Amino acid sequence: MVLTCPVATGRTTTQRGGPGQTRRALLRAGALLTAGGATLPLTGCDLFDRNEPPPPPDPLEPLAAESRELAARHRAAVAADPALADRLTPIADAHAAHAEEIQRLIGRPAPSGSPAAGATPPATERDGLLAELRAAEKRGRESAAKACGAAPAERAAVLGSIAAARATHVEVLR
Repeated sequence: MVLTCPVATGRTTTQRGGPGQTRRALLRAGALLTAGGATLPLTGCDLFDRNEPPPPPDPLEPLAAESRELAARHRAAVAADPALADRLTPIADAHAAHAEEIQRLIGRPAPSGSPAAGATPPATERDGLLAELRAAEKRGRESAAKACGAAPAERAAVLGSIAAARATHVEVLR
């Protein structure tokens, strides 16, 4: 196809006399193809060449893991002694809610997988179960209080509430 530019109309026509393309439209199409072809390989390479290190761990991640572990410990104790369900299920639910709230503060989802219920299996008699849970709650209360003291103001209120809840758990387990 041969394009000519008549002076009178400002449009190009083919030699056959039919309607043709304007030079402006052809130049615009060529510029778009050139720009699109140049940026596509650059964006494609960028997907694989990112060498950004992962974000550092948040100081609250151990507290979230501890909350998940405490919830699992309480649920394991209920499985070992179902008569304790009315007493321990609300505490386990509170720990699960605390773990979710801490993860919300962190801004990342919780790691997948279920936490283990501790290094040692729970005691089989009720007094032993409650003593182990009470000791775990005391350790948890201390770690929550320490995290609260070290946290910035926007996190301290939530962590203070968690520490207070763990203190009440110790009393419920007496």
